[in-house]
Amino acid sequence: MNFELRVLGTGSAVPSYGRFSSSQVLHTHSKDFMIDCADGTQYQLRRLGVKNTRLGHIFISHLHGDHCFGLIALISTMSMLHHTNDIYIHAHPDLERLLQPQLDYFCYDLPFKVIFEPFDPLQHSTIYEDRSLTVETIPLVHSVPTSGFLFREKPSAPHLNKERLAWHGVGLAEARAIKEGADFTRADGTVIPRAEFLTAPTPSKSYAYCCDTYYSERIIPIIEGVDVLFHEATFAQAESHRCKNTLHSTAKGAASIAAKAHVKQLIISHFSARYPQLDHLLDEAREVFPDTLLAADGMVFQF
Repeated sequence: MNFELRVLGTGSAVPSYGRFSSSQVLHTHSKDFMIDCADGTQYQLRRLGVKNTRLGHIFISHLHGDHCFGLIALISTMSMLHHTNDIYIHAHPDLERLLQPQLDYFCYDLPFKVIFEPFDPLQHSTIYEDRSLTVETIPLVHSVPTSGFLFREKPSAPHLNKERLAWHGVGLAEARAIKEGADFTRADGTVIPRAEFLTAPTPSKSYAYCCDTYYSERIIPIIEGVDVLFHEATFAQAESHRCKNTLHSTAKGAASIAAKAHVKQLIISHFSARYPQLDHLLDEAREVFPDTLLAADGMVFQF
């Protein structure tokens, strides 16, 4: 397991039927990354037992309230819970102008820094990188500048074949050197290429988050072949006429994007409050892309 995704909210702008608005936490390589932070996010974190001790980065897709109204409450609560690690907020440049006055008024004595990392939602670029991971933006089509996020593991190093090491009598120091790029020289002077001792690395995983967005094939080259695509499915096909005015997608449209991008798994979310039941959305998506799952608040996906 490389990624663990915990979904905090699957509703659209109006929370209903036990569905909070958009937020989720992606855990990988001992770090937690929050994606969107609607009102109620801090409650969901507490209710679902998600600790914030490893949370350092929050990615905001766009500046609609159902994706960012929970920020000031979350930051305030984290302060009361003695969180000390700095928080980096990756978002449209306007968010700092809007949120900083609230921080100055309500959170003037924070035990950590809130650091804004602005990006242009209309450009595809890398906005985060560490030793094991990169995060790229995915320009989406919505009523305000909106970006999805592509989390991609960096390629890992090849593994050492323990049986081959033992066969050739390779010691710990020599094995370490092979792993770092050296060939192995036997006592009689024979040089054995390091490739003899290597097996294929663990495949890297990738995760794409696309919410909110109108149907857009422009994202396909960016998300091509990802392991998991999390895509909004606000409407059923019977209400597809609403997509043009609201710039949202249908479940069938999300599935079409998944199929054309050859992703391995699709998760649909961001459901309209008009639907108390969601089975028909899942059915419509699976007609086009069978490997579709329906998100629900509190669900955990591992991949």
